[in-house]
Amino acid sequence: MKKFMATAAAMALSASAVLAEYPEKPVSFVVPWPPGDLEDVLTRLIADEFQAMYGVPAAVVNKPGGGGGPFPGAVEVATAPADGYTVGSFVIGVPVIGPDIGIPELNPNPFDPIGIFLTYPFVIASSKDAPFSTWAELVEHGKENDVALGHFGSVLPPTQVTFAAAVSSGFDFASEAAFDALDCNTLASGDVDVINTTLQLILPCLDQVNVLASIGGERISLVPDTPTIVELNPDLPLALWNGLFVHKDTPADAREKITAAAQKALSSDKAKQLAEETGALIYWQDPDASNAQIEQDKASFAKIEEILGE
Repeated sequence: MKKFMATAAAMALSASAVLAEYPEKPVSFVVPWPPGDLEDVLTRLIADEFQAMYGVPAAVVNKPGGGGGPFPGAVEVATAPADGYTVGSFVIGVPVIGPDIGIPELNPNPFDPIGIFLTYPFVIASSKDAPFSTWAELVEHGKENDVALGHFGSVLPPTQVTFAAAVSSGFDFASEAAFDALDCNTLASGDVDVINTTLQLILPCLDQVNVLASIGGERISLVPDTPTIVELNPDLPLALWNGLFVHKDTPADAREKITAAAQKALSSDKAKQLAEETGALIYWQDPDASNAQIEQDKASFAKIEEILGE
C-alpha cells in the first residue's frame, strides 16, 4: 500500500508539472533606462496588459547602465533563466552593437526578438541660448569653436549617427559624455552644448530648445520643419527602434503569450494617443521582419563605421 501511495503521489506531481502553464509566477520586463521615456511608457502598457490577460503580476524593472547604455540591463536578461519570466525591452544597440563590444554574455547574441514595436522620434537638439539654431549653423560654429555632445553611450547607434553626420558635414565634436537621462535639465545645466535624445524627453521645454535634426528616414510630425539626418546625408538611413527580446531558448508558448499581450497593448487608445502626442511610430513587427530589420541595421552601421574610419 505504501508503495502504491508513493507511486500515486509521484504520478500526481508529474501530472501537475505537465498541466502547469506559462505564466504561473511574476514576469519582469527589463527596461535598461530610467523611467519616463517612450520605451518605458509603452513597456508598462504591455506589462499591464500581460497582467490583465494572464492573472499574474507583471512589472517593468528599470536597470539604467550609469553611462553604460543598455548593456548592463541586457546582460541581466541574458543570464536569467530562459523561461519567459524575464523579458528585455531593448533598443537597436543591443542586438546590433552588443555582440561586438567585448561583453561575454552578449557574444554571440543570446536573444531572439519577440517583436519590434517603436521607432523613436530621436533628435539632435541644443538650447535656444546656443549661438546656432540649425544644423548648418552648428556646422559652421563647430568648425571654429569647441562643441560638447551629450549622449546615451558613445558606441550606441544614435551617437554614432551623430558623430558620422558631423564628420560628413565637415566638423567634429570637441568632447562628448554619456548620461542616463538627456532632457531639459541637461541642456539647462550647460554641461553640454548639444544632446541627442528622444523628443519625448524635451517636450516640456520644447519652446526653449532648437531641434537641429532628427534621426531616421521621416520627419517628425511635431517638428516638421526639422530636416532628417538622411536629408543631410543619404548614407545615414538608420532608424532607432525598440523591441521585446527573450533568450533564444525561451519556449514557444511563452513567446506567443508575450506577443498577444504586446499586440493588444500597442493597439490600445493609450498607445495611439502617445503616438499622436510624441511623434513616435508605434506598431508591431513580427520576429521574421524584426530579424530582417536587424540585419539591415547592421549594414547601415557598417557604413557609419566607414565614415568614421573605424
